[in-house]
Amino acid sequence: MADSTELQVRGTIHAGGEWRAAVSGAAREILDPVDALPFALVAEGDEKDADLAVAAARRAFDEGPWPHTPVAERAALLRRVAGLLLRDREELGLLESRDAGKTAEEGRVDIDCVADAFRYFADLVAGEAPGRVVDAGSPDIHSVVVHEPVGVCALITPWNYPLLQASWKIAPALAAGNTFVVKPSEITPLTTVALIGLLTEAGLPAGVANIVTGPGHTVGARLAEHPDVDLVSFTGGLVSGTKVAQAAAPSVKKVALELGGKNPNVVFADACATDEGFDTAVDQALNAAFIHSGQVCSAGARLIVEESVRDRFVAELARRAERIKLGRGTADGVECGPLVSEQQRAKVEAYVESALKEGAVLRSGGKRPEPSAERPEAGYFFEPTVLDRCHREMRVVREEVFGPVLTVETFRTEDEAVALANDTEYGLAGAVWTADAGRARRVAGRLRHGTVWINDFHPYLPQAEWGGFGRSGVGRELGPAGLAEYRETKHIYQNLAPKPVRWFAG
Repeated sequence: MADSTELQVRGTIHAGGEWRAAVSGAAREILDPVDALPFALVAEGDEKDADLAVAAARRAFDEGPWPHTPVAERAALLRRVAGLLLRDREELGLLESRDAGKTAEEGRVDIDCVADAFRYFADLVAGEAPGRVVDAGSPDIHSVVVHEPVGVCALITPWNYPLLQASWKIAPALAAGNTFVVKPSEITPLTTVALIGLLTEAGLPAGVANIVTGPGHTVGARLAEHPDVDLVSFTGGLVSGTKVAQAAAPSVKKVALELGGKNPNVVFADACATDEGFDTAVDQALNAAFIHSGQVCSAGARLIVEESVRDRFVAELARRAERIKLGRGTADGVECGPLVSEQQRAKVEAYVESALKEGAVLRSGGKRPEPSAERPEAGYFFEPTVLDRCHREMRVVREEVFGPVLTVETFRTEDEAVALANDTEYGLAGAVWTADAGRARRVAGRLRHGTVWINDFHPYLPQAEWGGFGRSGVGRELGPAGLAEYRETKHIYQNLAPKPVRWFAG
């Protein structure tokens, strides 16, 4: 696998089977969020580079072998890629840690999940029937519904889980027989670049997998509007996702959007009736809000806790939040890394400031930590923050912060809990904590969110569809529905004994 020095030499744009620099010659420094120092140099592509990559993908789809490659061979290639990912797990995990700021262990877990995604879609397509027979009511008619690849896919991925989110798009796109151009975030592109190298090593034909590193307003915008692109899959913020949908609309492309979330974590008092239950609910609330410094679309950033246990719950939550160790993700004992950029930290700081002005009570964090050997002053660190006494009118409660900020709201009744949890423009994910099995099923059934966890938070299964309601997006990733996003459905109706119909005189 290439290191950062090789990346600088060969360029990070891959089109038609060749690595190269940007047409303009422009390059971008990739900064380590721990100390704000550059550690890699990538090509800064633009619209011209996007056009070249789309042209390569178009040729590979229209003229190349991949769309017609037998399913068993496509599945075998995906399994080879999974093996290569696990072979390079340590190196890729550390690269993900340094690029995105997460802990090294989080990076390693991400690579395991990426390999799982490739294996899952390999198994899914390998086990499918070749088509669904439709009974036409006559022995002379053979009618079948088959699935075919969409064509050229533009895959635009976010900065928080660079390789994991790329795999959720790339694996099903390849399994279905498509070609693609992926545009990773310009902030965290390195592991996606490495994945393209692994796809090549696994034997993927030239032109099937293409990557353009560069900013969203040039590369991403061009991919979304490009007439030779058949599908756009985007994961990111609501504003950018809206622009992608608008750009894709004139050519009526298929569009899949996985956008923001403002996810409720509802804790009923009966979940805290025992010491073990209380400790588990607090621990999972910390995990929900602060893993990867809260830079997770499904983060449980809204704690909605029953009033009778609120004081005890928030006190313990704040005590433990203050003990979270911040630093470089590869250092021993570090539990949270920095935010991804100075811009992201400034955004988080602005949300905390507005919350305090609107009446929130700061229980922990709320500021930059004191510099140390593990936390250089130039790094983008921000303390895990608990804001109590919050209400729905606050910006910090309504809008996606995407940082280590947890807001606390309270309820008295089940109906009130459901109303608060559903009182959001988003509908990505949520959780319910209760010892009452009947209540758990009732509340989960009433929540308007694409994923609902009961007595847990954050796990996902490759076999289960992932997506949201409301302004959290359209389309699904993972599971059979995730594969279906990358397919067209064709009905083939064959008349085995054709006869004149004589509708018209002649």
